[in-house]
Amino acid sequence: MYNKVLLIAQAVPEGRVFGLDAQTFNSAVIQLINAVILAAALGFLLYKPLKSFMQKRTERIQNQIDEADTDMAEAKRLMAEYEKKITDIEKERKEILEDARLKAADERKVILEEAGQEADEIIKRASERALAEQKHIQEETRLYIIEIASLMAEKYITQTIDPKTQDRLFEETLAQMEDVQWQS
Repeated sequence: MYNKVLLIAQAVPEGRVFGLDAQTFNSAVIQLINAVILAAALGFLLYKPLKSFMQKRTERIQNQIDEADTDMAEAKRLMAEYEKKITDIEKERKEILEDARLKAADERKVILEEAGQEADEIIKRASERALAEQKHIQEETRLYIIEIASLMAEKYITQTIDPKTQDRLFEETLAQMEDVQWQS
């Protein structure tokens, strides 16, 4: 590439940046004339088809805009209809909720009354159980006291009564028990 630049630089006369002579000028003029002729020929040949294409495109775009306007009007009508339906649904929802609240309040009262009755029954049964448990505990306590008293009496008797007295008391008790009839 350096060689090409060097050759071009040698072809340019000294003191100039590039060689601008009559041949270069004539070549530029001829190319300009060719460009003008080509533009005129293309304009003459392509003007009507391009104009027709642009007209069709304009009509197609206008039709799309008209369709979009029609669709927009339909969409606005549908939106108004849906908004009306939504307000009707909202009103119906409020009515249903209010009805449900009233039913829930009635059911709440019934449930509270039933719960109160159940609570009263539970309290009554608990009181009865507590009384029964108290009687049972009193009976057990009485038995334990009797047992402890018996043990204490036995210890006292074993320490204070000699074996002869003990045998005599035992035989007297047996004799008394034979005379008494058993109750079933």
